[in-house]
Amino acid sequence: MNNELYDMIFKRKSFHLFRDIGNERIGAEELQQIEQIWSQLDPLCHEIKTAIRIVKAENTTCKRGEEYCILLYSEKKGSYLQNIGYLGEQLDLYLVSRNIGTLWFGIGKTEEKQYDGLDFIIMIAIARVSDENRFRKDMFRSKRKCTEEIWEGEYIDGVTDIVRFAPSACNTQPWLIRNHDVLEVFRYRKEGKRGIMPIEMVQYYNRIDIGIFLCFLELCLNHMGIEYERELFADNGGEETTVLNAIYKKHHD
Repeated sequence: MNNELYDMIFKRKSFHLFRDIGNERIGAEELQQIEQIWSQLDPLCHEIKTAIRIVKAENTTCKRGEEYCILLYSEKKGSYLQNIGYLGEQLDLYLVSRNIGTLWFGIGKTEEKQYDGLDFIIMIAIARVSDENRFRKDMFRSKRKCTEEIWEGEYIDGVTDIVRFAPSACNTQPWLIRNHDVLEVFRYRKEGKRGIMPIEMVQYYNRIDIGIFLCFLELCLNHMGIEYERELFADNGGEETTVLNAIYKKHHD
């Protein structure tokens, strides 16, 4: 993974409305670069095919003042939802580095249900932001679960305090880490916590959220020089309170 994306964790924010962001626009050449960068990102699951399409805002149900929406497509197999979240968050942070504001828009719909034999999964709304001050100034003032809610066991400086700021659908933050010699990452389901999400879609979006979270986690581990081996586990979207998604085993000298 491109470790230069780490610094963008502190800058990014979700633009729930794209307003007062200036008059600059994303150019055609930059749109091409965004499409090209997708193939350079590191997937969680190399065997799962993915693709993106960039369409004008009016071609989706997202009406937040964005210029374009990036439609994310995938084969539906294995950990495809976690994989699309992991890839999409790398793209999100790359866009922030180019002063492009972003919004994971989970409930967005498009008529482009399939592309290149792949199924539409989710979209990211984007727009050029002329004033860098419109991005996050102090990430630690963001509303997030406290550390004790998402982390059990010994804290890791530079990791525990940062990963909790990963974006998630309707800010549900559906993750739990247990640190007992290895890092166990669970999809955590708390009864009644789903925001505006339709109940039947909670497990769908929360598995995408776990992929986003794993991207943040690995950027933090890499930044702190912590080497690890990752093992993924199947999550079929069950209703259990905790579902193991990944284990990170630290390398010891």
